[in-house]
Amino acid sequence: MLDPSLYRDAMSRYAGHVQIVTTAHVGEKRGVTITAACSVSDNPAMVLACLNASNPNNAIFSKSGHFALNSLSADQVELANAFSGRDPAMTSEKRFAIGNWGELVTGAPVLMDARAAFDCRLVELKVMATHMILIGEVMGISTGEHKPALLYMDRGYHTL
Repeated sequence: MLDPSLYRDAMSRYAGHVQIVTTAHVGEKRGVTITAACSVSDNPAMVLACLNASNPNNAIFSKSGHFALNSLSADQVELANAFSGRDPAMTSEKRFAIGNWGELVTGAPVLMDARAAFDCRLVELKVMATHMILIGEVMGISTGEHKPALLYMDRGYHTL
């Protein structure tokens, strides 16, 4: 079996666009910083996002039936850090107090000044090893200013 630390070290060399995947259910909001997300289809418009399945707080994504994928700009590092989970004192309320959050169609929290935000109806959730894969049909889109993108590579933030 391959050593997981060797795999993580190699994957850290991949540049990933920093995004926050969000949802809300019965008055509770959840958001997680991720880099594993991409387009699945343009007709119908669909995206996928991957997040840690072992975190019990992420079960809300399966319960809610919707999520938003919010792509960050280089000037939104504070948001990326807030939603990363590195600071255990950073509650959900404190996280969502940073940034301009609203809603589009599904009720998932949407970052209104994200480079691009995709408001999705959850079509499928698949657990694969340590992660859950969310596949969503895009029900609404919001685009912010065209600013440099925030990337994560070599265990640090970068921009284009």
